[in-house]
Amino acid sequence: MKIFKTSDIGIAAFIMMKGLVLQSADRGPSGRFMFVFKDSDDKGTQLAVDYVNSESAKFDANMKNLKNILFKS
Repeated sequence: MKIFKTSDIGIAAFIMMKGLVLQSADRGPSGRFMFVFKDSDDKGTQLAVDYVNSESAKFDANMKNLKNILFKS
């Protein structure tokens, strides 16, 4: 079975919206999350690129910036 892995929650959410099925989500020893998707058609990498070029990525970046402002104030 082919899989696609990412530790980026924005990419993971976008890929889920586009139809890839989440197989597992775990936290590694370093505390970093890893999302694993079933990717039988090898779409994961292209979807990750699509995310980077999407409005979703801009939204995610703005959310992170706003959180930084709130938590540093």
